[in-house]
Amino acid sequence: MKIERLRHLRGPNVYLSRPAVVARLRLGELTGVETSDVTGFAERLLRVLPGLAEHHCAAGAPGGFVSRLRGGTYFGHVSEHVCLELSQLIGRDVSFGRTVSAGEPGRYDLIIECPVDESPDSRLPRDLLQAAVDLVLSVIAGRTEKPVLDDLAARAEREAAGPSTRSIIAAARRRGIPVERYDDLSLLRLGWGNRRRLAWAAMTDRTSGVGIDIAGDKQVTRRLLTEAGVPMPTGGAARTVPDALAWLDRLGGPVVVKPRQGHQGRHVALQLSTPEQVERAFRAAGADVIVERQLAGRDYRVLVVAGEVVAAAERIAAHVVGDGRGTVGELVERVNADPRRGPGHSRVLTRVTLEPALLDRQGLTERSVPAAGQRVWLADTGNLSTGGTSLDVTDDVHPEVARLCLRVTALLGLDIAGIDLRLPGIGEPLPPVEIGADVTAGVIEVNAVPGLRMHLAPARGRARDVGDAIVRAMFPAGSDGRIPAVAITGTNGKTTVARMTAHLLADTGLRVGLTTTDDVRIGGRVVFRADATGPRSAQMVLGDPGVQAAVLETARGGLLNRGLGYDWTDVGVLTNITADHLGQDGLATIEDLAHVKALVAERVRDGGTLVLNADDPWVRTLVSRPRVRADRKRVVWFGLDAGQPVVVEHLARGGTAYLLEDGWVLQATGARRTSLLRVAEIPGAYGGAAPHVVANTLAAMAAARALGASQDAVARRVAEFDPAVDNAGRGTLFRLGDVSVFVDYGHNPAALAATLRTLHRLWGADRCVAALTLPGDRRDDLIAACAQVVADAVTRVVLYDDEEPRGRPPGEVPALVEREMRARRPKLFSVRAEGCRAAVTEALRLARPGDVVLVVYEKLAPVLALLSELGAVVAAEAPRALPGRAPSAVRSPGRSLMGNERVPIPGYHG
Repeated sequence: MKIERLRHLRGPNVYLSRPAVVARLRLGELTGVETSDVTGFAERLLRVLPGLAEHHCAAGAPGGFVSRLRGGTYFGHVSEHVCLELSQLIGRDVSFGRTVSAGEPGRYDLIIECPVDESPDSRLPRDLLQAAVDLVLSVIAGRTEKPVLDDLAARAEREAAGPSTRSIIAAARRRGIPVERYDDLSLLRLGWGNRRRLAWAAMTDRTSGVGIDIAGDKQVTRRLLTEAGVPMPTGGAARTVPDALAWLDRLGGPVVVKPRQGHQGRHVALQLSTPEQVERAFRAAGADVIVERQLAGRDYRVLVVAGEVVAAAERIAAHVVGDGRGTVGELVERVNADPRRGPGHSRVLTRVTLEPALLDRQGLTERSVPAAGQRVWLADTGNLSTGGTSLDVTDDVHPEVARLCLRVTALLGLDIAGIDLRLPGIGEPLPPVEIGADVTAGVIEVNAVPGLRMHLAPARGRARDVGDAIVRAMFPAGSDGRIPAVAITGTNGKTTVARMTAHLLADTGLRVGLTTTDDVRIGGRVVFRADATGPRSAQMVLGDPGVQAAVLETARGGLLNRGLGYDWTDVGVLTNITADHLGQDGLATIEDLAHVKALVAERVRDGGTLVLNADDPWVRTLVSRPRVRADRKRVVWFGLDAGQPVVVEHLARGGTAYLLEDGWVLQATGARRTSLLRVAEIPGAYGGAAPHVVANTLAAMAAARALGASQDAVARRVAEFDPAVDNAGRGTLFRLGDVSVFVDYGHNPAALAATLRTLHRLWGADRCVAALTLPGDRRDDLIAACAQVVADAVTRVVLYDDEEPRGRPPGEVPALVEREMRARRPKLFSVRAEGCRAAVTEALRLARPGDVVLVVYEKLAPVLALLSELGAVVAAEAPRALPGRAPSAVRSPGRSLMGNERVPIPGYHG
């Protein structure tokens, strides 16, 4: 068995609503072999992993997998369950798995759930799958050794979010706030666009940098608070041993020595009374320290968030209690065996360590046996990071103590702070500060990025949901941090609908982020050039703080290979579903393609809007899919045939549709009809000769209206849409002398047929020349179907290979297209050319005055560059040609005819 490849689906996907990995597994010699064919396999596997007995599998109850195992199942399925069990054993809580055929014997796709906060770049899923495969092969070979998972468990713990970060993530998700964790850091992005916020553990993007610096310098904190009358222990800074000893002489013992800029209780020494102790503590703390009087009393931490005391805890320093039998070392081992304890901050408690100097102060060593009930201190401070524990005392905080903590937080300018106090009891008021009198209780430290663990899981008392308090402060008044968002998918028209929707929404005053096949745009400006239809591009838009609405073109490739880049949208648009990309990524039929595209409809929020093409039979089926839950959404149909039964029934129930009737685009709601604009006013529709452009316009209008655009604004903005600028390369018409050039991106039979029908309506069936390339990653039958469409519609064709033949040898696609065209139309004139430039040049040479040259491209820039060199200009209209006459170019504002001033071609910056 071998893992051939693995892809990480970072968001909702066709398998489940959570992240997952999909691994392609080749069984090799185990193809066709089942577990029942290997003697003793089931029993050996269960000895190695007894937890498999609890796996449900398809039975829906514990033991279901064992029944399959003993009855006979294939080894891809076994590897899936073993991977899930190994994940559980290392503390990675996942439970969903599925194994499906990859389309040929012996190859399977294993789909394994991932923790929602695991980095998409983590290698843990791959290594766990490899460990699962290795274990299965080992058991087949007759071995029963338990797997060694220490390294994987340590990595899983390192990469997992800590308790503080987890609490914020959980609180955000309960509120429906989108949350993304960056890699394996504690950095979180909550919300989208201009409503997004950043948090790093208990620090937010509104936390004052000045406040952090003040709290990070204990001497500055002391001075600022002392001058404000806040009770703090007497003391000060020392940078030399004599300075530190001078403070000891002045204060008397006991004193505390701590690093001036330390944190988490590291190198803090208490109960120091002799010069030797102070000198030793000074050197351990790094020679820049604070020496202050040690206050009597108990150690407390009060958490303040946005002007509110949200939690308080009493902190108990790490210790063990003797039983009269065990040594100090043995007692420490028992404490550290608590599964809640781990290294660092990954768990709610930290493992304790032995400090020989501290034991020596108590007259003990690691081998000492404390008496029963004797408390042995293992740390001076109550910090959880040094192994301490906490007791919740939130309900006991005296109002005077709470007011003091709020005042301290405000004095430092912090939104979140942990105030450390030393008090006789937190339920008692503090005595007022008197000049010249020693402070006996008060503030001992301020933490700008306080740990939350002590409040989330106290050793005793009520747990406090402090993550929720932080989220409430960041998103007041119940805000979910979302911006209006629309996702657009389908086979054809996605890019046009996305661009037009963004254009229409811009009139609402919203700054729109847009992703399409060509680029990412923010506020109409290109910020990133690439095929931007996957989850990374969606996150680029949703994470931009300047974006107020998002329009996301969402293509098949991104859905299958990376999942969605969002959890929910307000609007989902399905343009059409036709044959394309079949034979790729396991898609064998249009039904498979519909299943993938349906994900966009499924992830429209309850109460959101589904914009669906009533003229497309596959799109019409989406409303009946259980996972789409159309009954919980508002369905809006669009289409060119107002008589479609689904539209008629929908309107009879009072629904809304965007339709074409009698040359008008209109909004229909129930029996009411509102005319929006004439078809003749739709740019790029050429007076209705391009009905697919009309359909795209209807979809965009429906989407924009669903997000709040007014009827008048939508109608006006459609008329202002400039296809040559706003939608370059999608049905763009140029004039070059007496020849027209029509540039389009159609790469499948339906797209090519729609374009060629438009050209026939405008120029006639015998006036079309084509310069054609088709992508090599399409299946032979789809390329053949494209060739047949072209053969029926053009009189002359020039075939060329794109720069990237996509997995086929150079010349293979043009040869296949030429063979299919000649089989369809033996007398068709066709030639081949080397590359785009040569093909377009040859097609123009073949064209007669009055002809139109269709250029089907893979990359737009070279086409625009060539046309610009040749002096082509954009033509705003292409009126229907009369027999034997060339269509005349129509002058329009901002455009010139041949012989006049040359107009740069939009999109070309060569």
